Amino acid sequence: MNPSSHSPLRTALSVNVNKVALVRNTRHLGIPSVTRAAELCLQAGAQGITVHPRPDERHIRSQDVHELATLMKAWPDREYNIEGNPSQNLMDFIRQVRPQQATFVPDSEDQFTSDHGWSFPQDAERLAPLVAECKALGVRVSLFMDPVPEQMAAAKAVGADRVELYTEPYAAAWGSAQQAAELKRYAAAAQAALDVGLGVNAGHDLNRDNLAAFVREVPGVLEVSIGHALIADALELGYAATVQAYLDCIAQGFLGAGNS
Repeated sequence: MNPSSHSPLRTALSVNVNKVALVRNTRHLGIPSVTRAAELCLQAGAQGITVHPRPDERHIRSQDVHELATLMKAWPDREYNIEGNPSQNLMDFIRQVRPQQATFVPDSEDQFTSDHGWSFPQDAERLAPLVAECKALGVRVSLFMDPVPEQMAAAKAVGADRVELYTEPYAAAWGSAQQAAELKRYAAAAQAALDVGLGVNAGHDLNRDNLAAFVREVPGVLEVSIGHALIADALELGYAATVQAYLDCIAQGFLGAGNS
């Protein structure tokens, strides 16, 4: 059966706690606690925790990755997602921790933030064996991708289970005349992914303003990974209220899409 005929029961929210670590790293006091932040988000209903440890440990450190892995064992119904470039430090963490999901992101070591997806056929040869290794370890693989429908079959061909659509262009267009066109572009990319049997994740600059519309208009979104905006909101609202607000946005989008 065509995967596009199946809507997820509800798009999962995975909270990226990188920015909690960034604040902590400005002092040597161990506060705010990354594991406590993750625990509070899980208690509030988040379905997962995401980290993106970079080689320079500018925010998430190796110890955080392992401490969060220990925490997640107490939450067997939730998922741990570790992001990064598999040509840098990501694979060591995957081998040691074996999270539920590894998200491959084509960042350079000094890159400020993720700003593009993988390209095919250029990246296929180096990605395929790393994808295969993750899957042999029982780890689901998601590839960070631009919303280009023609690239989805190639992502599937290297063995990926899912794609994570890079959503900054959509967020940048929010409230402008380009908003509708961007949503259509993402909907087309998601449908192309579904058509070849890929699951669809999304992330980057999603927030309380633009999330519901994305979930409503883009088919089959299984998971959104949100960090910067969510942690910024939590500074004002607290973790529990913020997570609930994002879950409410997802619910609004889901119901607006006509699902039940």
